[in-house]
Amino acid sequence: MPIPIEHVLDHVRVPPGKRVRLKDYDPDWAGDESTPLKDRKEKAGEVLAESVAALTGAQELLYASDTYSILVILQATDAAGKDGIIKHVMSGVNPKACRVHAFKQPTPEELDHNFLWRCMKVLPERGQIGIFNRSYYEEVLVVKVHPELVDHQRIPGARVGKQFWNDRYEDINAFERHLTRNGTVVVKFFLHISKKEQRKRFLDRIEEPEKHWKFSPGDVAEREHWDDYMQAFEDMLNATSTTWAPWHVIPSDRKWVSRAIVAKILASTIDGLDLRYPETSPAKRRQIEDARKKLENE
Repeated sequence: MPIPIEHVLDHVRVPPGKRVRLKDYDPDWAGDESTPLKDRKEKAGEVLAESVAALTGAQELLYASDTYSILVILQATDAAGKDGIIKHVMSGVNPKACRVHAFKQPTPEELDHNFLWRCMKVLPERGQIGIFNRSYYEEVLVVKVHPELVDHQRIPGARVGKQFWNDRYEDINAFERHLTRNGTVVVKFFLHISKKEQRKRFLDRIEEPEKHWKFSPGDVAEREHWDDYMQAFEDMLNATSTTWAPWHVIPSDRKWVSRAIVAKILASTIDGLDLRYPETSPAKRRQIEDARKKLENE
């Protein structure tokens, strides 16, 4: 696993404005093959530990500065490791300044609003990290694979076709541009897993009783649409990887790879904001000095 974040970004970042193909991103990628796999796995563990520690300090500074917010978007097929990313990468952050939202099938109330609404109302506040386990991107993924779902949204005059999806991409890009202009840093990860690895993980869930709660027959049924989903993901990456909110395609067949890369990118992103603790005013300094003297004189 290469350590410099620049190297990792070059490999996983989707260049805005450049047409990319998912087949050019290897979901089993694990760094420089000239290095033994055992050494790469050990180094990835070090990167994850270092990045988790860095995130702990970065989050405190983010919270104290109360200027920026961080929105992390995780998109993937089923069993790609979204929950594991959240559990391991965010293990050191303070829950008071981090919120996770998992978006499932829209409720009747959510269907009575525009497709961005249910995500808009839970955006992170300044100083906070918000994590979306799936997001408004489902509207150009699962809904694109199953366009009949548009009927449930009761959009006046909606005609599902190329222009319909282009309009949604445009709305998403404009929404994320608005967020970034107002201090929300949008960090987007597509956890790229192979069909072979997904099958293995589904079988693990079936064969291990303690994982049965994770299994849904619907997940297996969706595998029949694998090629359609891959095309929808590719279209999404090409249409919505922008200079203000680029996508990162994270190789996810090996969990130790995906967790290390995501942790490194997140820690580096917050560090790159060059945050500072709030300056103490003269009046506040006097109050602090008075309090110190009182405590020392007790």
